[in-house]
Amino acid sequence: MICPMDFSDFDKMYAIMSSSFPPDEYRPYLEQKALLTNPRYRIFSVSDDISSEMKAFIAVWNFDSFLYVEHFAVNPDFRNEGLGSRVLADIQAMFPKRICLEVEPPQTELSERRIAFYKRNGFYLNNYPYVQPPISKGRSPVPLMIMTTNGVASKDEHDSIKRTLYKHVYSVPAEES
Repeated sequence: MICPMDFSDFDKMYAIMSSSFPPDEYRPYLEQKALLTNPRYRIFSVSDDISSEMKAFIAVWNFDSFLYVEHFAVNPDFRNEGLGSRVLADIQAMFPKRICLEVEPPQTELSERRIAFYKRNGFYLNNYPYVQPPISKGRSPVPLMIMTTNGVASKDEHDSIKRTLYKHVYSVPAEES
């Protein structure tokens, strides 16, 4: 179902990304596109066979001990069809190791629904302090939470995930917890 995104589809992916995430949670166009040369970073997508319209994408960072889902979005025209669950099942089958992602704290109906969706798909909410550093110059830090597959992470595991993300994804030193 999912396949590596063709570089020529970057603009389609970026349009879905920029309409699905607040500005503080994604990079400006050229910075996002530059990631395509990073060997740890990959984007997978699902396209409509007939129209070639992008239905969904998932952007991941592959680390030795876990896979980090940086962005995952379904095109609004294809939501509520089970596509999101199928994409997550595919990515879990492709990468049989712990997978983590960031979510907003459960403070709104939308964030609670998003967390429930990930829980239905095998993720666990980790109740440790976490702030996404600014993703780019001029962007703000964002208080988020980490969800993981393979159970709740221990404090040490969470801190290791955080250090890896801060170093390789956000290019900042990990804060002392």
